[in-house]
Amino acid sequence: MTSAVSDPDEVARLKAELAVARAELTGARLLIEQLKAQLAVLRRMSFGRSSEKLTAEITQLELLLEDLEEGEAERIAPVPISPSDERERRHPVRRPLPPHLPREEILHHPGDACPCCGGTSLSKLGEDITEVLERIPAQLKVIRHIRPRLSCRSCETIIQAPAPDLPIEKGRPGPALIANVVVGKYIDGLPLYRQAGIIARGGVDIDRATLCDWVGRAAWWLAPVAEAIGHHVMAAPAIFTDDTPIGVLAPGNRRTKTGRIWTYVVDERPWAGERPPAALYRYSQDRKGERPAEHLSNFAGYIHADGYAGYEALTRSKAPPGQQGQRIVHAACWAHARRKLYDVHQKTQSPIAAEGLRRIGVLYDIERETNGLPPERRRAVRAERSAPLLADLRVWMETERRRLSGKNELAKALQYAIGRWDALARFTADGRLAIDNNAAERALRGIAVTRKNFLFLGSDKGGERAAIIYTTLETARLNGIDPEAWLADVLDQLARGRSQLNLEALMPWNWRKPATLAIAA
Repeated sequence: MTSAVSDPDEVARLKAELAVARAELTGARLLIEQLKAQLAVLRRMSFGRSSEKLTAEITQLELLLEDLEEGEAERIAPVPISPSDERERRHPVRRPLPPHLPREEILHHPGDACPCCGGTSLSKLGEDITEVLERIPAQLKVIRHIRPRLSCRSCETIIQAPAPDLPIEKGRPGPALIANVVVGKYIDGLPLYRQAGIIARGGVDIDRATLCDWVGRAAWWLAPVAEAIGHHVMAAPAIFTDDTPIGVLAPGNRRTKTGRIWTYVVDERPWAGERPPAALYRYSQDRKGERPAEHLSNFAGYIHADGYAGYEALTRSKAPPGQQGQRIVHAACWAHARRKLYDVHQKTQSPIAAEGLRRIGVLYDIERETNGLPPERRRAVRAERSAPLLADLRVWMETERRRLSGKNELAKALQYAIGRWDALARFTADGRLAIDNNAAERALRGIAVTRKNFLFLGSDKGGERAAIIYTTLETARLNGIDPEAWLADVLDQLARGRSQLNLEALMPWNWRKPATLAIAA
């Protein structure tokens, strides 16, 4: 009798727990969907905030989503899912696994006899295949280069094949290992002391100082490649430029000073240009105006840049002999102008700032429609649609500005755009120009993330070394190739002396993955 009474109670308790679990699961899913929507908005707002703030917010949301989705999976495991719950839960789209990956087949044979009648006359009706993506743990291996010494019995001459050419003479690392260490630090943000620990887990003890030597040697090999990329960038008719601070260890007192990493980017894909994309990085000890003047001493054309005085001073330089006008023309960035209004709106919810954001947003909508069109078509669309909107926007901004005190934050935001109006409107007159400087900000975003891991550079020389490596790896990334595979092959070819006079073949936009690397992948 007791068990008969307790069973219904137990069933009721389990049903109540199940209802609570499903309610928690539903709440978690709703929160996940809200965060995904918020994350999508932040990603679309690449012109809305400074790249570092935006990157930090996106990173925080990504981590929160990871935690919530892991929690959802943990909740689902012990909870029976009803058909209605299964319909509500949206599964990610399952894409086919890439065909270039190596395949290993495991045959699960059902047996040679029928489990029902014991018959052995079985005919094949077909088969079901389940593909599972698995990882082969990274392994270190030793390649032994054996060079026999042979003696001629006729003349007693001793012959031997020459020693293999390696990126580090008399060193032990191969080009692929060096490339893995360099990419790990400068793209994945893994400091060398952490990489030393990862390598140690594979049973090989390599100290941090040795890894530092490898990175320095790699930068030495890559210096002429980076220089060639720099010539490519500076020959473009229009480039994007920006800079970001980076901590540098000051010699002697163990304190850090603030250096700068500058980037100069060419990306003609939005207007279907023929020049491959590339990014040049330069390091300087400070942010004096003479730094970009030095970097751009051989450049003539348009620069997309913010309102930094050093850039604006460059626009007063004269054109080369035989040419008229300015040597450098400033195309200002609407993302920066918008950001001023956005910050005011975030603080005060000003309707004037909101209206300014709406009007600028319409300009960006038009730009998205012209992406990928040839220059003349882009210019025609802008002349027809964007130019009238800009004229109205200027009148509106000037009217609102006159109503505000000069000390008002909104007035300062409006004045920022009004004071640079000609440069801000310049993109409508040339289809090769962009509405903002986001290409340069994107090129600096990786540095903003990775520097949080290795905190600061060890010296000014380390800054120059980092600029060389960032130039080569980011240019490879912009051209859609694997930076690690490219770097491994380039280091190997340079060490073998095959491309000393023909660096053009090693440029990321000309590089083709060797067959040996393709097989290894």
